[in-house]
Amino acid sequence: GTRMIYDRKFLMECRNSPVAKTPPSDLPDIPGVTSPNVEELKIENNHVQNCDEKANAGEEEQFDMDI
Repeated sequence: GTRMIYDRKFLMECRNSPVAKTPPSDLPDIPGVTSPNVEELKIENNHVQNCDEKANAGEEEQFDMDI
């Protein structure tokens, strides 16, 4: 077979193509593979909320120091 070799610039340009951002129209719906599970969405949303809460906690000392 013939080996196709692509340079980095071409691949980086393909990343922004509209074709690369849309899934194929005949792709089957497989929860957890081609579409997220309901449980995965809940976990992901919970993780994002926890990260936001930690970021909004303000400037806290990393370590307590006994002086």
